Amino acid sequence: MDIFLYLPGSIEEVIRSTSPPELYRNRFLATAMVNLNMIDTIGTGIKKIFMHQRERSFPMPDYDLSVSGSVKVTITGKILDEKYTKLLVKRKDLTLFDVIALDKVQKGQVISGDEFKSLKSKKLIEGRRPNNLYISFDVAEKMDLKAEYIRNLSFDKAHFKFLIISYLENFDHASRSEIDRLLWDKVSDTMDDEQKKSFIKNLLQEMRKEGIIRRKGATRTGFWKLNNN
Repeated sequence: MDIFLYLPGSIEEVIRSTSPPELYRNRFLATAMVNLNMIDTIGTGIKKIFMHQRERSFPMPDYDLSVSGSVKVTITGKILDEKYTKLLVKRKDLTLFDVIALDKVQKGQVISGDEFKSLKSKKLIEGRRPNNLYISFDVAEKMDLKAEYIRNLSFDKAHFKFLIISYLENFDHASRSEIDRLLWDKVSDTMDDEQKKSFIKNLLQEMRKEGIIRRKGATRTGFWKLNNN
């Protein structure tokens, strides 16, 4: 129960530490509970929760330390991503910190530079930080997740531009919603809806600046055409 009795500076520090915590919410209560053998004295409770979730191949706990003087924890008791679960079952050699970093990837959370380097060096992930990461080809091949791997890959910009140009050559013009429908399922599955919208928006603006296409009409009701039409 040490998650309720003291305030960790950071979860990573608690997991690494082998010494008792120092910042208690109620030192008198903590001392009394230690004397009654109700809690341990080395602060391993948080680490045990992470280890227990790993053993069950469930997502790692999410700790929120953003509010001063309080700790909020969310523990998920179900599988979020089958790829992540299969990886944990197969790779018992992973460190707890690698597991935590992979958990952030499956949840679409930003990982640190050190976490990124560690996962990349072990050929566990591919892609780009901060929000375009996915399991690597090596992992996909060994775990029979090739289809998932391909879905996570995004075609390069040249291919997307070719699709837009071909559409405009055949149909003269296209609204933003029509271009979204054209590209949506081809953009990497690692992007959420807002990221896909932003990617397509930036792609259109890039093509406009390159002189390939132009926009006619208002933002909401306008449409895109090729510059030579």
